[in-house]
Amino acid sequence: MVESFNYISIGNWASFEGGLDDVTMGRGRMFEYTPSDTEKRLESLDPTAIAFLERLPTFLCSEVKLTGNAASMLIRYGRISHITPGEKEVSTAFETLIDFGEVEFDDIKTAGSVFGADRFQLYRTHWAVREGDAKDVLRRLAALKPDLAHLITQQEAPAVGDAKIQPPPRVKKILGTAHSVESFLQLLYKSPGKAATETFFRGHSDARYELTPSLLRKWDNGDWQFMPSEDRLCKELLIAHHDEFHGDQYCFERLVRMQHYGLPTRLLDISGNPLVALFFACSCGPDQLDIDGEVIVFQVSSEVVKYYDSDTVSCLSNLSNLTYAQKNEIDLGLNKTEFNGTDVAEKLLHHIKSEKGYFEGRIVPDDLGSIICVKAKRTNTRIKSQSGAFLLFGHEAALPDAGQSGIEISRVKIQDKKHILEQLDRININETTVYPSIEQTAVHLRDLHRSLQPVKTAAIAAPNSAEPSFE
Repeated sequence: MVESFNYISIGNWASFEGGLDDVTMGRGRMFEYTPSDTEKRLESLDPTAIAFLERLPTFLCSEVKLTGNAASMLIRYGRISHITPGEKEVSTAFETLIDFGEVEFDDIKTAGSVFGADRFQLYRTHWAVREGDAKDVLRRLAALKPDLAHLITQQEAPAVGDAKIQPPPRVKKILGTAHSVESFLQLLYKSPGKAATETFFRGHSDARYELTPSLLRKWDNGDWQFMPSEDRLCKELLIAHHDEFHGDQYCFERLVRMQHYGLPTRLLDISGNPLVALFFACSCGPDQLDIDGEVIVFQVSSEVVKYYDSDTVSCLSNLSNLTYAQKNEIDLGLNKTEFNGTDVAEKLLHHIKSEKGYFEGRIVPDDLGSIICVKAKRTNTRIKSQSGAFLLFGHEAALPDAGQSGIEISRVKIQDKKHILEQLDRININETTVYPSIEQTAVHLRDLHRSLQPVKTAAIAAPNSAEPSFE
């Protein structure tokens, strides 16, 4: 594990007055801008994860403030203890070792370079575990606050017993390993079903892939790839191809169509057909056939399964119409009355009313931060052929490796992909049936009926014979 440090950003500058000995953070803001693998190891906040976090050096910072081109932040360095995870918030005690006070920078880029952070991180209340050496950050701050350099030198001395502690390993429920269609189905049949649940599947050609919608994927350093641009992505596609979306009544239907065309969305495709998921777990380039694939099995409580016209689906889908700054204003810790009185709730309500004029201002904050399973209209041949449904991710929602309340997750490791693909093709599960477009059918037929290239062998004339002989 590389060196890491806690970076805790608080939006309220006034809260820094008086020492700020206790810090609270919403669960949805925990581990934002954290590398995905580290996030998955820590998200349970079990005792091992807490022990890891409490041993890390910690920077407690305010959100950045701009004055013209110049930027400034309140920064403290210290350590945390007594982390207490709650249902909606996580609290911790913070002990200040160095109070840098207000640190001024020439510009926002310089401020970000101190912590290796992008501009979105500096503007957002969150708790990140960033990769890097805290000593390097302290040296950069010493250059800006030379009068505190002697304190920084003291902190660079190694503490007694400062042994490295690793974050807990990721825990995934593995049903077994399948090398054929038969062994795959046997593993599924051995897994006990549950009453009042529906079962869905998803295939990954590489078992290392994260169970994350494309919109919520991160770069290796933990920065978002697409999330800050969600509303612009959707609007630009609608502008360019408005006619394609003319028949869509709900925002959710537009997201499904955008997902179909490859735009990053907050939807994760799942299927009611396990063999379709198995196909995706095996479908890859020739150079990846030896990489283990994975079929994820979701047992979803019936109460978590919604339909395309659900009010909850409208609330979550229309988050895509909010700007990143507006999303940052959402506080899921408020009760329903308080939340619906906020400006951002009114903006979200405006978008919901555009598709449901009867909808009243009674958005439930807990629902807004949930993950739900949605059955979509089968408006295109791909959804029909793949028995398609979707997991719709709400505000700041993340799906743990083991699942969550209402969504239980298990996995089947997939090996011998080439053999399984051959078996699936014999029962008519292939590119043509899974991707039933004329283009894909043409490609499949081309590959299926392509004659093998003849092997060119030198002909040697046989004595007293007009016919060549071959060895």
